[in-house]
Amino acid sequence: MQDLLALAADPAAWAALATLIVMEVVLGIDNLIFISILTNKLPAHQQARARRIGIGLALILRLGLLGTIAFIVQLTQPLFTAFGHAFSWRDLILIAGGLFLVWKATKEIHHNVDPDPEGDMFDSKAATLTFGAAIGQILLLDLVFSLDSIITAVGMTDDIPIMVIAVLVAVTVMLVAATPIANFIERNPTVVMLALSFLLAIGMALIADGFGVHVPKGYIYAAMAFSALVEALNVLSRRARRRREKAVAGVPGAHAPR
Repeated sequence: MQDLLALAADPAAWAALATLIVMEVVLGIDNLIFISILTNKLPAHQQARARRIGIGLALILRLGLLGTIAFIVQLTQPLFTAFGHAFSWRDLILIAGGLFLVWKATKEIHHNVDPDPEGDMFDSKAATLTFGAAIGQILLLDLVFSLDSIITAVGMTDDIPIMVIAVLVAVTVMLVAATPIANFIERNPTVVMLALSFLLAIGMALIADGFGVHVPKGYIYAAMAFSALVEALNVLSRRARRRREKAVAGVPGAHAPR
């Protein structure tokens, strides 16, 4: 209790908490985009439930990993050396997660570009995504994103209460934003392609990080933010054009162009 009071009275602790919350929320965007795209492929009555379960699993994994900080630190210890790089368990997990994300994003992009891919390796008619399969894929990426998030948090502060509060706030933001983001992606097909390209870039960054080539996440998220801004302008432009077309056609309730 005294330790908590001491932290509450420490301005440096508040600064660390604010920084960590922002970092956790930003890192959670990757996870949220993946969950939104995946759950939108389920039947409508299962989507909200799958999103809640996926985000709940992310919370459980991150809190569980926080309880094993000593073990998490050991995951960064080298296991073997190859290609001039000392690989750790963390590196192997990031590479595996990155490869899965690249494969998944590539598959979804292929389905969007070629809606009738019969006879190839990406044949979407060969199997239908089930609720269990969706949760399994979400769990796999939850593990990768949670591990990356916690290791980054450990590098910023060694106070467990600060990490726990930051994780709880970030997951709460994810829970609140999940349905609006999923609905927005569903209503705007071009946003789906943009989100998939984000996942592809994130997957490549995870693979590069696993091989010891660190790509500053600030560059990736700045590019994502700029692309999202451009796409938002495109969405507004399309909506304005539809309103003008309705006004010209004399549709009741449509505003005439100015």
